[in-house]
Amino acid sequence: MARSCLPYELFQDRKESLYYGLNALSNNLIMVDRKALKNPNGLILGTPGSGKSFAAKREIANAFLVSDDDVIICDPEAEYAPLVERFGGQIIRISPSSSQYVNPMDINLNYSEEDNPVALKADFILSLCELVVGGKEGLQPVEKTVIDRCVHQIYQKYFEDPRPENMPLLQDLYEALLKQEEKEARHVATALEIYVTGSLNIFNHRTNVDITNRIVCFDIKDLGKQMKKIGMLVVQDQVWGRVTQNRSAGKATRYFMDEFHLLLKGELASWSVEIWKRFRKWGGIPTGITQNIKDLLASREIENIFENSDFIYMLNQAAGDRQILAKQLNISPHQLSYVTHSGEGEGLLFYGNVILPFVDRFPKDTELYRLLTTKPQEVAV
Repeated sequence: MARSCLPYELFQDRKESLYYGLNALSNNLIMVDRKALKNPNGLILGTPGSGKSFAAKREIANAFLVSDDDVIICDPEAEYAPLVERFGGQIIRISPSSSQYVNPMDINLNYSEEDNPVALKADFILSLCELVVGGKEGLQPVEKTVIDRCVHQIYQKYFEDPRPENMPLLQDLYEALLKQEEKEARHVATALEIYVTGSLNIFNHRTNVDITNRIVCFDIKDLGKQMKKIGMLVVQDQVWGRVTQNRSAGKATRYFMDEFHLLLKGELASWSVEIWKRFRKWGGIPTGITQNIKDLLASREIENIFENSDFIYMLNQAAGDRQILAKQLNISPHQLSYVTHSGEGEGLLFYGNVILPFVDRFPKDTELYRLLTTKPQEVAV
């Protein structure tokens, strides 16, 4: 897709236009509404210290104040809590020692655009079991069959009488698997045991936090390596549920994924790609934040995330990544200079077919700046 540096201004007089810095060529405000794009999906890219998280938090604050959109954040480094708390949002700290729980088996009647929401939920639970069982081969065909069978069984009671107390737990899946005749069912159940009755049972509880708050932050910093993958998958599923509910209410949902490269590996990758494909028509606006450009090119499927993102906020780039991005996004050598050894808060904004260099000189003597910054010396002040 060819992009142009013309026109030289990006200023939209729309009710939900957000601030993205100053035009580096004219010093005029950049104000645009991602909802006006054909595809509002976005990426925030940059080296460590270039201002990625700051840019994401600034957009979150702006969107929260000027729109009615819901905001959900996947926060692997525990950086977003001060901002979310200031706006009266819900911080959900998922860790082995936390008393806050999110039930991965949660479902709503709008979960799928098809007639059968359980079929899509079964896909998610298969992905969850894939992470749990592990191994190079993943789940075997018979294992997938018995899991799918059990999923349909355990949701039957809930859909006959959809009260909160009838929502299944991971334990219901575990017990249903143990009742099956196939030895493969027992193998999956045994792998699940540590997550049900063992020391990693944090996902075997009913949801006890306000996941309906307008701004929700999932803090998964304290999850171990293996649990972090499961935690991220559970967060993806919770977002999926919120987006489908909001779609029915005609409400937009903004979803910010920091350390996005972590969601581009293994079972997590297919869900991230689905989000980029489907969320637009459901009123979802996903934003991936990462420094790992190569992970966005890990496969042809993942590479589609680039092609399905009409909004890219590009900060300073490492030398190797600059060349990859220049080829991927048709960036000229002159345009590339704006992300070469650039200062904090400086870079290129891609909005549809327009590329514009920007600078963001955010005033530091404000309460909002103190909520947005992640610099250790400033956070401690």
